[in-house]
Amino acid sequence: MEEDVLVVKDIPVEGSSPKGGLISVWTLNRPDKLNSLNEKSHQSIKKECLRAESNDQIRCVVIRGASPNDPPEGKKRKPHSFAAGADISEFSGKNSDDVRPFFEDNAWEAVWNLSKPTIAMVDGFALGGGTELALSCDIRIASERAKFGQPEINLGLIPGGGGTQRLCRLIGYGKAMEMVITGEMLDSEEALKIGLANKVVSSDELENFTMDMAKNIARKSPYTIKVAKRSVRASLELPFSEGVLTERSEFVALFDTEDKEIGVQAFLERKQPEWVGN
Repeated sequence: MEEDVLVVKDIPVEGSSPKGGLISVWTLNRPDKLNSLNEKSHQSIKKECLRAESNDQIRCVVIRGASPNDPPEGKKRKPHSFAAGADISEFSGKNSDDVRPFFEDNAWEAVWNLSKPTIAMVDGFALGGGTELALSCDIRIASERAKFGQPEINLGLIPGGGGTQRLCRLIGYGKAMEMVITGEMLDSEEALKIGLANKVVSSDELENFTMDMAKNIARKSPYTIKVAKRSVRASLELPFSEGVLTERSEFVALFDTEDKEIGVQAFLERKQPEWVGN
């Protein structure tokens, strides 16, 4: 029986409110292919995005890559990988008409468009579409052995999953251009320095650190988190003056929510807020 290319586990969050909060952990599960993204991977991620968006209990999504399998005797173990790009075997012999429908309805945009916060837990290679998947998340936590890159130029291609656009907005024009036209990899130290990674921790600490952050997020008001993400995202689309007006409008509207009053009273009474989610 063929294994699932995406393994999903919903983890309960103690102390979340409204009660029943979950962190949904999605594990790219093609370790013998360095968790490269094929058509089935994209379909599975898009399906989970629909589920996460419609399930009020899911407060945060964490995306990771499966660890390498034990190798056959006498063989070397595969390296760790978040996602080492697209499955290039699916590109062979294809023309623009063949690939356009796939790229017009892809997993990168599905993740990007989630209203729930998303964290990429990057251990090892995140290359090509793997870097683009990490870029589609809100936060990137990397291990010290993480490597990021957009090597599509070596195939006579450019990034096609939003890489040229999200890289430029995240790390600036110069570094984005360098990554895209050289195809060279960045190590975790450089990724942290330029803002591609939010944090770098040891591989042993990576899971606990990422999950602690996800739990912290999952214990906030889910409605206010959604508004916060929407407001920050507006800065990518709007001129500055319009963005400030959008933020102000969102801020003022929160004064009509139950969670604002719950949060303020909990602060004044020095107790933990019990959010209702609106």
